[in-house]
Amino acid sequence: MKFRFITATINILMVDEVKQRLREIAVPGLSVSKTKGYGAYKNFFQRDLMTTHARLQIYAPESRVTEIVEAIMDSGGIGSEDDGIVAISPVETIYRITDKKEVNAEEF
Repeated sequence: MKFRFITATINILMVDEVKQRLREIAVPGLSVSKTKGYGAYKNFFQRDLMTTHARLQIYAPESRVTEIVEAIMDSGGIGSEDDGIVAISPVETIYRITDKKEVNAEEF
């Protein structure tokens, strides 16, 4: 089974709702960080057009990607132009640092 890397850039006000929804569907791990940038939506009230968002990063088995992405999109939007985006990338291999062994999707 293959892995995917899900990166979601969402409105920073929606982080708690998204984290709660991901816990409800038993997503095993999540990283969250603040990020600044601009895309289709630009903050014209700031000199540099930048907007602060949250970046969520999740490694998941390919079989769970649709469920996770739908959970993010369902709980992460407020109906605004700056709701964000979700991207999915392939992952070649994941290793556990603890025992230096390759992780298979069934262990996730």
